[in-house]
Amino acid sequence: QVQLAESGGGSVQAGGSLRLSCAASGATYSINCMAWFRQAPGKEREGVAAIDSGGRTRYADSVKGRFTISKDNAKNSLYLQMNSLEPEDSAMYACAAHGAYGCSLAAGVFPYWGQGTHITVSS
Repeated sequence: QVQLAESGGGSVQAGGSLRLSCAASGATYSINCMAWFRQAPGKEREGVAAIDSGGRTRYADSVKGRFTISKDNAKNSLYLQMNSLEPEDSAMYACAAHGAYGCSLAAGVFPYWGQGTHITVSS
């Protein structure tokens, strides 16, 4: 089993930056893909960014050029650097992981999830 725990959420003004962290524990050897998802009260869940075991990344069009996903294998940690934040980025952000080959932003293929952390961007 894999457990995920997010940290780094909070409030920031528009144009500011935040970095989210996700610590993985348990059967971390089984993880081939990790990703960040977000969901705001009035919106559908959105895959934000994903990174596979080879370091290949994917981003949602809404965050491309502003967000960067990365990982530290030694620490079993996932990160999301968020720059040029906008009020529309406000949401609950959760990290997710799965052991299948390939990596996508489809939430249905991720069996492991963190509880999420709140991000609020004020204008």
